Amino acid sequence: MVYTKSDTLEAMQYQRATPLPSESFFLFGPRGTGKSTWLKSVLPKAQVFNLLLTREYLRFSQDPDSFRNEILSLPKGSWVVVDEVQRLPSLLNEVHALMEDHPAKYRFALTGSSARKLKRDGANLLAGRALVRKFFPLTHREIGSSYRLDRALKVGTLPRAWSNPAAPQQLPTDTQACEFLESYIETYLREEIQQEALVRKLDSFARFLEVAALCHGQVLNVAAVSRDAQVSRQTVQGFYQVLEDTLIGFRLPAWRPRLKVKEVEHPKFYFFDTGVLRALKRRLDDEPDQAETGLLFETLLLHELRAHDSIAGLRGEFYYWRTPSGSEIDLIWTKGRRAIGFEFKSGRKFRRESATSLLEAVKSGKLNRGFIVHQSSEMLRISEHVQALPVEKFLKELEAGRILE
Repeated sequence: MVYTKSDTLEAMQYQRATPLPSESFFLFGPRGTGKSTWLKSVLPKAQVFNLLLTREYLRFSQDPDSFRNEILSLPKGSWVVVDEVQRLPSLLNEVHALMEDHPAKYRFALTGSSARKLKRDGANLLAGRALVRKFFPLTHREIGSSYRLDRALKVGTLPRAWSNPAAPQQLPTDTQACEFLESYIETYLREEIQQEALVRKLDSFARFLEVAALCHGQVLNVAAVSRDAQVSRQTVQGFYQVLEDTLIGFRLPAWRPRLKVKEVEHPKFYFFDTGVLRALKRRLDDEPDQAETGLLFETLLLHELRAHDSIAGLRGEFYYWRTPSGSEIDLIWTKGRRAIGFEFKSGRKFRRESATSLLEAVKSGKLNRGFIVHQSSEMLRISEHVQALPVEKFLKELEAGRILE
């Protein structure tokens, strides 16, 4: 299978910011983020093996040698794409052998929406011979002039929530986007969880998902989730690991600078997309209220910062910081000795007291800089190293490399 011109039409609607590596790479990202579509656009002549297709999966599981033989027939310099490689981890042994036997002849793009089977089966991860790249939902920069904050908060930024196959020049309606998100959750449960046998009881996992969504962005309390989801603590811990392995969510650890006070050490847990979060909470038919908007605003900006860090190759680390005294900073990005703090305020009116935590952290020398991102139109320099920026201005400064770098 080779990508054709018609396959790339959807990708042309939004130009993705991820650069194509010059050498073989893994590309990990949740289902529906556009990994395959992006590869169609940047590698239109690649030989493609899609393991989501039953015929491909069965063919190579029964005869792995045919995979090697087909690649050996390709000309020098060929790109080979293996979609959803976690479905057949044994193929990575063939890839490894081909890279060793023909080091300059082929390059591989290996996509995956789950690391669980790769880890569980002790899969061959090519001993560092392939780079690792992450893929995210669409960003503000990638959506461009079509971007609307209220829509991103309500339906997230998965490509299908912003592209309409029936009318490529039009955004999907909110109803169409919500229908997609509902089907996304069903597909995730059916194909990623049930078919791959990642959990024993799907009904328990579905109940857990709803409770975990309600606890999104909070300090992780396994005992409380266990009680509300009516499953054991050990099972809850396993379910959270499933969410991380399938890239649907991630833990945000607590920052632990060398302070005299004792910091909270439990992580927070976030789902990767605001639309998927609202689908899990069964809130798609409702307009976000003030309390929900604050959490969605924080989640969306966390997504933008994580995506930018990855795309720009910064390799920073993300944390939150809360002390027993009640002082809290929503997000901290660190790299080496640099530490930058962020507060996210969804209100329409900016209040200077919002800067208190950041000012104290900068003054104490724990942070180099701080940013308050808000929905007011005011742009204020609170101190030499603390700024308050409207969200649109902040996103443009982030994209220009003037926030993290």
